[in-house]
Amino acid sequence: MSEIPEELDLIAAEFALGTLEGADKARAEALEAADPAFRVALAGWRAKFAALDETAIPLTPPPQLWERIEAGVAEAAPAKTPAGRHNPPSGWIAQVWASLSFWRPLGLAGALASLMLALALSAALNRGPIAPVYVAVLNTGDGRAAAVVNAFADGTVELIPLERIDVPLGRIIEVWTLQTRERGPVSIGRMDQARRMKLDLKDLSRPDANHLFELTLEPAGGSPTGKPTGPILMKGLTARSI
Repeated sequence: MSEIPEELDLIAAEFALGTLEGADKARAEALEAADPAFRVALAGWRAKFAALDETAIPLTPPPQLWERIEAGVAEAAPAKTPAGRHNPPSGWIAQVWASLSFWRPLGLAGALASLMLALALSAALNRGPIAPVYVAVLNTGDGRAAAVVNAFADGTVELIPLERIDVPLGRIIEVWTLQTRERGPVSIGRMDQARRMKLDLKDLSRPDANHLFELTLEPAGGSPTGKPTGPILMKGLTARSI
């Protein structure tokens, strides 16, 4: 991220999420047009949120859902005072209410939570009621969560990338798992680009806690030795799903 004030960085994040309206949105648009540092920050946030967007499958909500939302909003609308006025908060409550620096992080956190909830609901609707038994979050060398491995009770295992991977010409991505040090890493999948795929555990046992999954860059035909030879792109250990 670029070196800009925290307030502007939060505005860039909200602008990338599409949660700004009115004067705040106009201010962000002006900053994007005039401030190079703001554009860099905005591009960074858009890249991060795009990785999450790609894991979600487009769904069309039923009309009944919108009706329930509208009904809920109508019920939650605050009642007006008899004179049509409302009583503004006073004292320190008023100061907090008017504090932009106080509410922006909360608003951003709420927007991020809503986004993550939407992605989780989308994945749940796509798969049905089945939830993974074990989950491994695969991190890059600098600590970014770049993929997720889900292991289900029926023995199926799937890989879900969270970001694009630049694969050089003549190379592939190879997926490995390490269940026992005696056997060592075993290849369970190959792909020419990062994509969602089912992993073939062959004659391996079903994943348990602390089984390793990792992705490496290998020659086009796969590792020539049957073991990882290229640079490690990401790795992580399984843990029981909550």
